[in-house]
This record gives sequence, C-alpha cells and structure tokens, in this order.
Amino acid sequence: MKRQFFLLFLLSFTLTSYGQIKESKAIDSLFLEWNKPETPGCAIGIVKDGELIYSNGYGIADLEHDIEITPSSVFYIGSVSKQFVTFSILLLEEQGKLDLDDRIQKYLPDFPDYNSNLTIRNFIHHTSGVRDYLTLMYLKGRNYLDNADVDEVYELIKKQKELNFIPGDKYLYSNSCYFMLAMIIEKAAGQSLKDFAHENIFQPLGMKNSLFYDDNTDLIKNRVFSYEKKNNEDGFNNLIMRFDLVGSGGVYSSIEDLFLWDQNFYNNKLGKGGQTIIDKMHEEGLLNNGESSGYAFALNNGTYKGLKTVSHGGALAGYRAQLMRFPDEKFSVIVLANRGDANPTAKSFQIADILLKERFVEKSENKEIKTEKPKDITSLEKFNLNQLVGNYEIQAGMVLEITLKNDSVNVLQTWNKSSYNITNTTGNTYEILNDNSIQFVFSELKDDYTQTLTVFQNGNETICKRKKQLDLSSLNMEDYTGNYYSEELDVSYLLFMEEGTLKVKVANNDPLELKLYDIDAFTSDGNLVRFNRVNGIVRGFELDAGRVTNLKFEKK
Repeated sequence: MKRQFFLLFLLSFTLTSYGQIKESKAIDSLFLEWNKPETPGCAIGIVKDGELIYSNGYGIADLEHDIEITPSSVFYIGSVSKQFVTFSILLLEEQGKLDLDDRIQKYLPDFPDYNSNLTIRNFIHHTSGVRDYLTLMYLKGRNYLDNADVDEVYELIKKQKELNFIPGDKYLYSNSCYFMLAMIIEKAAGQSLKDFAHENIFQPLGMKNSLFYDDNTDLIKNRVFSYEKKNNEDGFNNLIMRFDLVGSGGVYSSIEDLFLWDQNFYNNKLGKGGQTIIDKMHEEGLLNNGESSGYAFALNNGTYKGLKTVSHGGALAGYRAQLMRFPDEKFSVIVLANRGDANPTAKSFQIADILLKERFVEKSENKEIKTEKPKDITSLEKFNLNQLVGNYEIQAGMVLEITLKNDSVNVLQTWNKSSYNITNTTGNTYEILNDNSIQFVFSELKDDYTQTLTVFQNGNETICKRKKQLDLSSLNMEDYTGNYYSEELDVSYLLFMEEGTLKVKVANNDPLELKLYDIDAFTSDGNLVRFNRVNGIVRGFELDAGRVTNLKFEKK
C-alpha cells in the first residue's frame, strides 16, 4: 500500500511544459528519474526552424523551498558563457577598438612576456600555453566554490614562470585566457564585460534574464541552485557557490533566452548586422604548423551520425549545460541542469536520436570509424577475457584499468574514477552497453596478454599501451617524505607515510594518496608527480596536472 501511494504521488508531480510535439512522451521519458519531488533536474529547449517547439522543466530548482524547474528558470551555464566573450571581442573588432592579432601586453602591459608573441587570437583558440587558473587554484588548495578576487587570480596567473608550451604549438584549454579576455574587453570598451554584453548582446536580443554575474551579492530572480549526490546515502548536498569571476564563465541564463541567442546565428541582429561576424565565430584557430586547433570562437564544430554540429558545454559546481546546434537542419537542443551527475551532452544526443533519426546519414559515423581500423586489429583472432586484463596508459598519469567483474569486462578511468562495463560486439571489439559511440579494440598479444588498447570515438583514435609492472625491490618510500614549496603557487605540500602509503596534504584539505606510477613518479587524483634527484637524494618534484604542466616544487 505504501509503495502504491508513492507511485501515485510521483504521477501527480506535474511537468511544466511549453508547446507539444508528438515525440514529447519519448523525450520526457529520458528525464523520468529526475522528475521527482526533492530531486534536482534540468530544463530543456528544442528548437526547429526558428521556433521553440518544445521546452520543459524536470525536477526541483530550489530544494529548500520546493520550487520547480521551468523553461524560465535561470541557470549558471559555465563555459557556454565563453561564446558571449568571443562575440564581444568580435564586436569590438568590428568597432575598430581591437585587433585579434594584438599582443596581450597592449591591454595588459604588466603581463609576462615569456619571450613569446601572445595574441588575443591565441587566447580565443586556447593555443596560448598559459596555465589554467582554476587548476592553479585547486593545486594551491583553494575551493573553487569560494569567492576569489579578480586581482588575486590575475596575480596568480602572472606569477607563473613559464608557459605550458610555445604559443601556437598546441591546443590546451585554459580558463585563464578567457578570464583575461574579460579584462581586455574592459580595457578596449571602457566598461565591464557585464555592461558591454548587456548593452550589445543581451538587451538587443531581448534576453531579459541573462547577465554576466560579477558580484555575488547581487540577486538573480528565478535562480536555480546546484547540488551533488551525497556519498553512500540518499539525498543531495547544496553546492553553495560564491564564485563570481567572469570571462571563463559567469553567465546566468534560461532556456527561453538561449533560444534567442541560438536564433541570432541564423540571422544576426547585433553590431552592424549580417553574417560576417557569425561566419567568424565558426572559424577554427590554426596552430603554428598550419593545422586546425579544433576550437573556433568558443564553439566546437563537429558531426553526429553524419550531421554537422556546433556546440559547447559548461560545468561548475553542480551546474551542467549544453547548447548544441545542427545548423543544416535548423535544429538545436538546449539542456541546463542543476545536478553534478548530469550529462547534458549525452541527453542532447538522445533527444536528437528521437527527433532527427530520419535525417541521419545511412553510413553512420560509427561505421565509418570501424572501417578505418588498421588491418592488424580487425583481423585478429578473438582473445579470452583474462588476456585483456591490465592497465593501459593513455598518457602519463592517465590509465584505463581493465578488470573482470562477474565475468564482464570493466573499465575504470583512474583519473576520474568513472567505471563501466563493456561487452564484446565482434572480434576483439567491445562497446558500452546501449552506446555504440565508443569502440574499445584490443590487439598485439604478447606473453599471453594484449599489449594495446585502441579507443575509437567521434572519428578520433587513441592508442593506449599496456603499462609494464615495476621492479620495486630498491625503492625506499621514505625518500619522498618532507615539505615541498612552490614559489609559483606560494604553497607548501607535506608528503608523509601513513600505514605504508605515501600521502600528500595541501593546506587544510584532506590528505590524498600518491600511487606509484614509475620509478620516482607517482599519480594522485589524475595528476603526475615526477621527483628529481641530485646525487641520489630527492631534491624536489615537477607536477603535471592536466591544464598545468611542469610546475616546480623544491624540497625544504
């Protein structure tokens, strides 16, 4: 009886929807697990031929006050904000107030030179090599949910003695670049990014509930709050965010407002009007070798099942966002979520699967990927499951751990603890159940174990080599203990042994385990620590942490 009542209660929890389409039930079914009382969820918007043909809210925007999510709810959209930054830059270029090839020091004269030609264009396309400030703050022991002063963050970025790489040599995402682009906009425009975007983008398009939020004391009507699932128990934690830096993120918006922004890509009403500025938004940056960086003006050009896509996602605290456009179909999906376990990109593709299935190219992207596999992979005899088990390295510090669980092949992404089973489809090819977007192909049998795992995804091929076991007979873990100081972060790390395990403590945070990766090299939380010795004695280490590389620490 109790269970029956609960079901009736769930069924009585109504959806707030705008517009009806025949596929609405199929779309709503994708979000059933979120459309419950006391459960965060998301808002969606589906655009076709210039109309918001379906929009809906699922779950709760404010768990403390039981406020439901609607298409009018205002979410933090994370890095989706970056396209408003690049559009502002292009508007200023149109006004003759800056040039994309201007050196950064023209607007920020105190920024280090690094003996390199750093330009606005480098910053836009993430080809600068400037270390990511969110990563630096994390490595410093700071919580990204806390308030951080603009001057404090800028000083931290300037304090870095080197770049990750020579500008233009590589693509590596850096929030520092967009944080400083906001500063450059302020210098060139003579007003804050918040005011410039309001006057030149949000207000002209009628985006009444959108803004760059640069003061966390300001009120936002209809604001959605963000949450994360509690560990090992029911319920959610409130991720209280006082973060108010703009440029790298900072925009609050709604489904209804982002629909207006989406439509401006088809018929630009901003600046001088016309599509020239829109065409520029889609141009990908070039590396020094002439190849594409793969990143346009805060837009990612791609394909899905043979259809062209233009998209960008966003994430901070428990907010998750995706704005995905299929321009040739004049079709877009907007998903804004307020729970940290949400995957708006996957949900967007699922919605597209429902509404665009008749438009997908017959020879799907996945089939094309399979035909591109090297012959020595596709022709191999099938291996038994025990021969697959082991660790396969994507890059230093990033390992796919393959194990058997209940006679199934399990993949653990050691850098983020994501775990999932994969099933055999043909030969030595495996896929995630009900998801054929990624293929895992095992090859090169040696000493009764496969030596190579090749991952195919979105037309890309990643080759992962089996990681060899180490000879640890001469290793003394006490060599690594002690205090280590980084001048660039102005922080000390304490390394100590606890119950036979090497651990690191940063500021007031809980200690993290350092896992042995190689001789004089350890990994922790997806980061790589490389110790250096002088005359056999450990003198310091260098830290690689994704968007920050070669960060130096000296043993005190």
